[in-house]
Amino acid sequence: MITDDCLRPPVLRSGDTVMLVSPSGPTRPERVARGVELLTGWGLRPVLAPNVYARRGYLAGDDALRAADLNTAFADPEVRGVICTRGGYGAQRVVDLIDMAAVRRDPKVVAGFSDITALQFALWRGARLAGVHGPGAAWLDERTPPRSAESLHAALMTTQPVTVAAVAEEETFGVRVPGRAEGPLLGGNLCLITASIGTPDMPDLTGAVLLVEEVQEPPYKVDRMLTHLRRARALDGLAGVAVGQFTECADGWDTTVADVLTERLGDLGVPVLGGLPIGHGVGQLTVPVGTPAVLDATAGTLTVAPAVRGAGLSAHS
Repeated sequence: MITDDCLRPPVLRSGDTVMLVSPSGPTRPERVARGVELLTGWGLRPVLAPNVYARRGYLAGDDALRAADLNTAFADPEVRGVICTRGGYGAQRVVDLIDMAAVRRDPKVVAGFSDITALQFALWRGARLAGVHGPGAAWLDERTPPRSAESLHAALMTTQPVTVAAVAEEETFGVRVPGRAEGPLLGGNLCLITASIGTPDMPDLTGAVLLVEEVQEPPYKVDRMLTHLRRARALDGLAGVAVGQFTECADGWDTTVADVLTERLGDLGVPVLGGLPIGHGVGQLTVPVGTPAVLDATAGTLTVAPAVRGAGLSAHS
């Protein structure tokens, strides 16, 4: 049973140092340069991890290098936030090498999405650390316009709750089961959630609001992942489901990804809200993960408590 008790790192303030790390796939310097410009504009001091531009095929360097960068960031008292450059693949290969004692000793806000879901799950398991599901530092203005930047800024540098409303233009907007649910928001990328089944990092979702989003997975693969979760009994006891963006998930069949989501989630007996601009699509917004949330599928909103705490408050406040 998941409780609402989580470890909240301090809110980022102007002048704070944030380290940019690449725990998964290799990144592009020109995109990171744009992210550095954005973070600097917020008054933060972004620094690059030693191996941020390392490359080994589809990985951002060897496992040891990627784990070392994470542990460097977690151990350095000057670093107040950890911003992942991008997702891709590879975080699951290094999460068992993380110094969780360092994470618990000096909690820092960790931001990222996609493959970073594996890192967020590991930090939740090892330290109950609340995190931030949002764009990485390898910034792409065409996909993450000013409203995306404002959303990430608010989640990192304020202690206000985050509210995201369903958007009619999103493909998943029609996926809805009315009702209201409360519980910690957990999840992220559907592929990584499914890949966590059977590992120590797969959370008990009893009483939780599950966040799911995906990119470039055809409807039958989305069906397969959701069916796997159902057959593994991972969805038993859920409080509700927040459905984000399912981007480029068409394959030419008559069955759409919205059809699959409606069928595989609609009979769970819990509120389900689709159309949330959270994921890999244009206008991606940021939400905390690991903190209490209210899913109001009737009103079409998801409200999540902040992942960060104000100065002078305890980490569990």
